[in-house]
Amino acid sequence: MEEKNHLSIRTDKEVHDKFRYIAAYEGRSMSGQILYLINTCIREFEKEHGPIRLGDQK
Repeated sequence: MEEKNHLSIRTDKEVHDKFRYIAAYEGRSMSGQILYLINTCIREFEKEHGPIRLGDQK
């Protein structure tokens, strides 16, 4: 089984509520929407800069 990590963020109520609205509009949970955005960010970064090798962390 794949190991999962936990990520916690704090937002104000307005940002939280608007993000929940967007996630629902996209048919995702808030957690699913965050994962979608993170994965999109990674794909775009790697498209521009090449694959990320985890040993190269700065």
